[in-house]
Amino acid sequence: MRITLRQLQIFRAVCESRSYSRAAEEMALTQPAVSLQIRQLEELIDQPLFEYVGKKLYLTEAAEALMRASADLFGRLESLDMQLSDLRGSLKGQLRLAVESSAKYFVPHLFAAFRRQHPEVSLQLTVVNRAQVIKRLGDNRDDLVIMSLVPQDMALEFLPFLNNPIVAVAPPEHPLCHLARLSLGDLTDYPLLVREPGSGTRKACEEYFQQKRAHFAQTVEVTSLDAQKESVLAGLGLALLPRHGVNLELATGLLRELPVEELPLYRSWCLVHAKGKRLSPVAQAFQTFIREERAQISALAGRFAGKIPEKTAAN
Repeated sequence: MRITLRQLQIFRAVCESRSYSRAAEEMALTQPAVSLQIRQLEELIDQPLFEYVGKKLYLTEAAEALMRASADLFGRLESLDMQLSDLRGSLKGQLRLAVESSAKYFVPHLFAAFRRQHPEVSLQLTVVNRAQVIKRLGDNRDDLVIMSLVPQDMALEFLPFLNNPIVAVAPPEHPLCHLARLSLGDLTDYPLLVREPGSGTRKACEEYFQQKRAHFAQTVEVTSLDAQKESVLAGLGLALLPRHGVNLELATGLLRELPVEELPLYRSWCLVHAKGKRLSPVAQAFQTFIREERAQISALAGRFAGKIPEKTAAN
């Protein structure tokens, strides 16, 4: 077949943007030039690649197959480039990493520690909820993902590497903050702020509540961790949040961690990829870093314990 890499690049741009005009802008081409390349590609494979339903562009079955093949091809070329740079003595390339939203506060620090060993590696970080992480795993969108509650019904390799403590938080003026000891049941008289369906934190908490027979009569759904924090600050309710995500608020006294006997709820952050996936040299190096630098990772996690560092406190 006489398909060129340039045609595949343009095709992938159309697939990702679902628009000829946006693909043209991204590729620094005119829209007629993009249309011509797609038309020539369709002639080469003797199949239509796109169809319009209303005003939306959809991929045909042939396009889905070509997208998978092109992803494999460009992945191999990128891996080759990384291997050649490795042979020259320095690891170069990009790590495509997807993480659950509650890990977004910790992961940049984790990658920064990794990049001190490999300064020429860049990061493409995608932050999504658990349901979206699972879909991206199925679509092979990323080199690696970081998540908790790894699904058991998928063929996955995973490496647990850090505890993810989930704690109950309240504004400092909340009446429960004045009590020295609480049970999970003491919280149920108050509104609970919960994440959207598909959130890993929500799933972990719901399973735990069921196990402990704790029923919250009033819940308020909030679709991001940052919005949850602001809602707690505003006095709209209590929340169970990953401690890594509220360390600054806890350290500065904006929020208080409630002394609930049954908490923290511990889940592990895991580095995950599909079984049999061919990891790029950069992804392999990051996996090795996670496996071998446990002491350094634990020290990093200590910065997210909800306490003001000594230097900051002294200032």
